[in-house]
Amino acid sequence: MSGFSRRSLLQSTGLGFGALATNHLLASHSEGAAGGILSALHHAAKAKRVIFLFMSGAPSQLDLLDYKPLLNEKHGTELPDEVRGTQRLTGMSGNQSSLPLAGSPFKFGQHGQAGTWVSELLPHTASIADDICVIRSMQTEAINHGPGVTFMQTGSMIPGRPSMGAWMDYGLGTDNTDLPAFVVMTTKDQNYGQPLGARLWGSGFLPSKHQAVSFRNGKDPVLYLSNPDGIDPASRRAAMDTLGKLHDLELARHADRQIETRIAQYELAFRMQASIPEATDFADEPADVVDSYGPDAKAPGTFAANCLMARRLAERGVRFIQLYHKGWDHHGGLPGSLPKSCKATDQPSAALVKDLKRTGLLDDTLVIWGGEFGRTNYCQGRLTATSFGRDHHPRCFSIWMAGGGIKPGTVHGETDEYGYNIVDKPVHIHDLHATILHQMGIDHERLTFKYQGRNFRLTDVHGHVVQDILT
Repeated sequence: MSGFSRRSLLQSTGLGFGALATNHLLASHSEGAAGGILSALHHAAKAKRVIFLFMSGAPSQLDLLDYKPLLNEKHGTELPDEVRGTQRLTGMSGNQSSLPLAGSPFKFGQHGQAGTWVSELLPHTASIADDICVIRSMQTEAINHGPGVTFMQTGSMIPGRPSMGAWMDYGLGTDNTDLPAFVVMTTKDQNYGQPLGARLWGSGFLPSKHQAVSFRNGKDPVLYLSNPDGIDPASRRAAMDTLGKLHDLELARHADRQIETRIAQYELAFRMQASIPEATDFADEPADVVDSYGPDAKAPGTFAANCLMARRLAERGVRFIQLYHKGWDHHGGLPGSLPKSCKATDQPSAALVKDLKRTGLLDDTLVIWGGEFGRTNYCQGRLTATSFGRDHHPRCFSIWMAGGGIKPGTVHGETDEYGYNIVDKPVHIHDLHATILHQMGIDHERLTFKYQGRNFRLTDVHGHVVQDILT
């Protein structure tokens, strides 16, 4: 082997082993075949997995989940100075000479035993009112999309930190060594809205094996997973075995954990050749289940299909599943655009919760729905009789959660009658992250990684578990 190193061999033969996606295929950890860095959970877990339905662009809480009849009464009047206080505004509306209040043009109704107020735009979400906890008192410091989305995914407005799923994989590892622990899917054909970069589901300063596998639309959800023409599974297995022997010879000469990890990634890629096609094939799904997700459920890459895929991945042991859907940034034309976003996501989101409940998975699956911040109660630009827009509003916004030890059929937190400030039980993004980790059996203060001389964690130096929403 002199003159031809193991590294050179791997680099020169990688194409023949379906491993061009190596950097995107999570390896079995160096800490153990299936385990993460934690030798044991910090406390009993209520959830085994997380599905985060991220609505990129910031849905308007005032038109969906936070009913404010006063805004309709005062529609067109000026936002009172005492309500705004010293809150900063974006450059998109901060220079307006007038900030007219904009009531919602959509009707609200009370649903479920608790009488949760939900907009007519979310009829399917209203049907699961008894299964979800609506948090109306979320808050963040981020006022623009880039920092806001990054903050929600990583716990920091500055790019470069590990994402939630990467932290989860680092701490807990995988429940299924034939599948990645962290999977991301984005809705297809959304050539608008704020861009979504791989850094949002990256590993940051954690080892790269903890980053997400991003599923693609089409025949091969993971690139280069299929065998090239002329290569059958037996040939691929024989090649892997030969590489394993070479690995052992090299390891006997001098330890190289990077090569050891690379071999583990090739092994996972080999196993995924069988596990991914099975997981992504809806042929075994009952027709009524597929139909429950909506008419787009059979079209790969739609939000509906991704929601159904999320349930299939969850039942196969994938630890953290994140779905991204853009199109919620309604600075103008909200009355016409918001219903379209809701129509694409409402039925699939509710169907996912119902499907998890049907299969018995909801009890230990934590589902989260929400965006990066909220929208203003005043109109951005000109308020007309038929149209208006809402600017960014970090001071308060709404999300909902379900399953995984979250109190169902409840509402947490309250905003003022103008929907501008939180008046009861604020929940910061750091608090949300602490709560998610807590439900997975992790003390957010104890899952850390030393980098550049100090210990980092998902919640930085902040965060409190929101005990009021837990069973």
